[in-house]
Amino acid sequence: MDHSLFESGQSLEDAFFRKRDAELIAQHRKLEKIKCTRKALAEISGIHNAKVLDKLIELEVSPQILSSMAVVPLIEVAWADGKVDAEERRALLAAAESKGVAKCSVDHALLENWLQHRPPAKLLDAWMHYISGLCEIMSREERRAFQHDLLGRARKVAEASGGLLGMAKVSDKEQAVLKKMESAFTPEQA
Repeated sequence: MDHSLFESGQSLEDAFFRKRDAELIAQHRKLEKIKCTRKALAEISGIHNAKVLDKLIELEVSPQILSSMAVVPLIEVAWADGKVDAEERRALLAAAESKGVAKCSVDHALLENWLQHRPPAKLLDAWMHYISGLCEIMSREERRAFQHDLLGRARKVAEASGGLLGMAKVSDKEQAVLKKMESAFTPEQA
């Protein structure tokens, strides 16, 4: 028997299994990372619905950004007409600071970035899923109070610029964004 042929076959077999092992290890690490992210999101948010948590992961919401989710309605309303004016900016920063977003914090820096560069549309989708998940664990009264507080601050940002040519308090585009966000607080009918 030719040893070089046997060794060559053995070498190919070893290479195949090394490659397969590396693929399995990478897949295992990815699953572990998702598991850890899901656990961290659940601990931070209080959401335990696996579908909601998986959707947040799919939308790339990290545990680090979750605390910034409370300002998403403010950002979305401010950007509703395609730009953020000075009055909206002032109202938005005041609302965020009144809720504990410190000027030197990472959340404030993220907020400043979102004021300069419109965040991607998937941020609102992530926020909608996040709110839906929170609403599942809240009583009706808690949900109403939370909705009133969060959307009330968003409405103040919308009202800050005076709407179209100063004639309306809230523009049609801003109203549409507020209406869309309001739908996140309504539990789905089974």
